[in-house]
Amino acid sequence: MNTIDYELQDGIATITFDEQGSPVNTMCAQWQADLAEVTARVVREQAQLRGILLASAKPTFFAGADLKGTMRLQPSDAPRVFHEIEQTKKNFRALETLGKPVVSCLNGSALGGGWEVALVGHHRVAVDDPKIQFGMPEITLGLIPGAGGITKMTRLLGLMGAQPYILESKLFDPREALRLGLVHELVAAAGDLRPAALAWIERCASGAAPARHPWDDPDYRMPGGAPSHPKIAGMLAVAPAVLKQKTRGLYPAPEYALAAMVEGALVDFDTALRIESRYLARLIVSPVAKNMINTFFFNLNAIKSGQSRPRVAERYRPRQVGILGAGMMGGGIAYAQASRGIATVLRDVSLEKAQAGRDYSRKATQGRVATGRMSSQEQEALLAQITPTDSVQALQGCDLIIEAVFENRELKARVTQEAEAMLAPGGFFASNTSTLPISGLAKASRAPERFVGIHFFSPVDKMKLVEIIRGRQTSDETVARAFDYVQALGKIPIVVNDSRGFFTSRVFGTFVMEGAAMLGEGIPAAVVEHAGTQAGMPVGPLAVLDETALSLSVHVLDQTRADYRAEGGTYIASAGELLVERMVKEFDRNGRAAGAGFYEYPAEPGAKKYLWPELKRLFEQPGIRWDMQELQDRLLYRQAVETARCLAERVLTTVHDANVGSIFGIGFPAWTGGALQFIYGMGIEPFCRRAAQLAERHGPGFALTGTVIDAIRSHQPTY
Repeated sequence: MNTIDYELQDGIATITFDEQGSPVNTMCAQWQADLAEVTARVVREQAQLRGILLASAKPTFFAGADLKGTMRLQPSDAPRVFHEIEQTKKNFRALETLGKPVVSCLNGSALGGGWEVALVGHHRVAVDDPKIQFGMPEITLGLIPGAGGITKMTRLLGLMGAQPYILESKLFDPREALRLGLVHELVAAAGDLRPAALAWIERCASGAAPARHPWDDPDYRMPGGAPSHPKIAGMLAVAPAVLKQKTRGLYPAPEYALAAMVEGALVDFDTALRIESRYLARLIVSPVAKNMINTFFFNLNAIKSGQSRPRVAERYRPRQVGILGAGMMGGGIAYAQASRGIATVLRDVSLEKAQAGRDYSRKATQGRVATGRMSSQEQEALLAQITPTDSVQALQGCDLIIEAVFENRELKARVTQEAEAMLAPGGFFASNTSTLPISGLAKASRAPERFVGIHFFSPVDKMKLVEIIRGRQTSDETVARAFDYVQALGKIPIVVNDSRGFFTSRVFGTFVMEGAAMLGEGIPAAVVEHAGTQAGMPVGPLAVLDETALSLSVHVLDQTRADYRAEGGTYIASAGELLVERMVKEFDRNGRAAGAGFYEYPAEPGAKKYLWPELKRLFEQPGIRWDMQELQDRLLYRQAVETARCLAERVLTTVHDANVGSIFGIGFPAWTGGALQFIYGMGIEPFCRRAAQLAERHGPGFALTGTVIDAIRSHQPTY
């Protein structure tokens, strides 16, 4: 066997998972074959056995499914997958029902299929280490637990109790597992696992503990009650509707998981396992599952492992970082740094404004203090990391200075020249601009090779993504340092090359302006907004424009026109941009912060916003016909086409930066796997055909040149 070692000594069969050539154990095809072989051997030798230990030779216990194999599956593979899942569970049940005590020795994390392997043990012993994680994250990858996880967790915790761990993929550490009864014993170190397991086997031999699972007890009753229990039945009556409201019908995994939980609770254990297998077999070959696995596993891991980081310089962590501008963005960056123990100098034009920026951190943590999740001493220690100031001299010795001032090129140049001299030897400077080309801003720097874009998203404490922009002269070492700094904040860095709007702002602009263009075509505003949310975007395009400020969009438009004029050209504004310009300059509708945009914002506490009634008179065309699928396609395809153009222009250089950036930065629907995976998941040829149709009806924003199509093809991932 290549993935399992088997040893029988003194009546104890030790099954050790040890996949050769892999840093972790997975449910690969070889492991499935080895499991069948080792199970048959245990059954043959059962007369010699007093107990069975499940152990791992890796630093973690078991990692779960072979996801590369999953990516290669086709819809026609579903029957084969069903058979393989059933065979794995048949082997699990053979070990569980042999009448011999089985102990899982959990030396490290057990996630997904790994946790399902752990649940084979009647008794589970874990190392008491808070870094160890258990649980079933399958829903986040577009899958469901299918190797017994749903059936067993539901029977261990009940229909209500199991929901967070199945439907929300909630993970837990060993102490939480002990509290829940999912782990039965904790030990101090991995060397203590075997003695503890043997002691429990002795208890079984003396009759003090049963060698079976709770559900194999004839008197078993489901915790909290079966589906017929009045309280549970009442919950189940509304649960599908609540779930549909969250998923909008775009994510089948949570719906399949809930169905497997409830249907499985109505039947015997072995039938429940089969129901679970059927749902997984149908889901695992679906496009949504592949899209989500591609991005939330492979692409995210590519970024976390530093594949976008230039391979220069040692890992870097700044001791002290200066921030210019203590507004919402500057205050948010200061909080992100202080939360990670990075000393911060927060500078603004007055001490009062700088102190207000530090108060952002107080407000952000006050809820945790009020609920006892953070002590007042911890809060004060965090605030002490931030030094508010109105003095440039206070920035002396900073390893990194980030300007987060208003989007004005002259202002940014002035603060750059003013503060750059304060950097420590070898330090570097960054701009938090969201649209202005970095190479142009770097002209104000005396060391453009140490000037980089670090684009945070608002609100900083909630948005995980940070876009690192390499200017024409930015050195590899500076990009690597910026990458390490972002990871030190616990955020996700993507690396892009310089251009107007970079990647995220450029693609985000196509989404909101396509929505504004639809409004200008006479389509009702409510329909435009509904098309956005039904496609899977977090909110509609008009609501997003309000949140980011229509006035800011117009400011960017004016700056773009000025830049084109300076270069001897003329910028042709899109239909959406012209409509937004009218909203600001003709109707004085500047966005949410101004209290009036595409929406009205009542001053009364608790009152909900509503679409500005005048939109109907100004823009809506009576009797106009629209197709909801066409509108949804326009919003998604426009972004995907622009992303592909970024790839062709080398603004983007990797698929993983594109997919992760589009989801975490601009809210591209997770079910697609990101803006490029949306293309690959659909198929390049069908995508190009549909884009051509949209270009014919709705303009050149959807047009794909041969160069762009070539770029899409050359970057297509293979597994």
